[in-house]
Amino acid sequence: MISQASRQCTVELQALPSRIGQVRRIVSAQLRYWNLDSLIEKAALGVTELLTNVHQHAQPDKVCTVEIELLLDRLTVSVTDHDPRLPAVNTSDPMATSGRGLALIEAFSESWGARPQGDTGKVVWFTLPAPSSTPLPIPPLPVYGAATTRPFTGTVPFGDAADAADAVRERAVARPAVAG
Repeated sequence: MISQASRQCTVELQALPSRIGQVRRIVSAQLRYWNLDSLIEKAALGVTELLTNVHQHAQPDKVCTVEIELLLDRLTVSVTDHDPRLPAVNTSDPMATSGRGLALIEAFSESWGARPQGDTGKVVWFTLPAPSSTPLPIPPLPVYGAATTRPFTGTVPFGDAADAADAVRERAVARPAVAG
């Protein structure tokens, strides 16, 4: 189930390897929809790491909820599961092939953490700074008479667009531009 209200998206799933890739694509698509393309790589990597932790460690089941939320200038990605044990960053052997997920999240995120969710679960989250939202520029409107240095004083006839364009061209040819 996916629900979206304003700048929030929630996905409930069972953290199985086949589902992790699907959620990664959902998060990427949602961020693209919000015009946050610059955050896709880090958010998708972080959600993959958090879901992998649920798959490998969560008890009694693998059911979890992924939520992404944009508030002002901050994107928060969180995963809630039913295991009350809080995770910790491993100081693992540099040659180890696993155990670096939270250290990776800690390295690329603005902040991260874990908190109990009632008596039977937890939320693990991280934040990313979102780029400031600047409004899209409004394209300029065409200016009639722009081919001359004088203001356009003629009337534009009503009718189809081809007739109006012909009339404007005729006036521009009839009044050559004055060199200034």
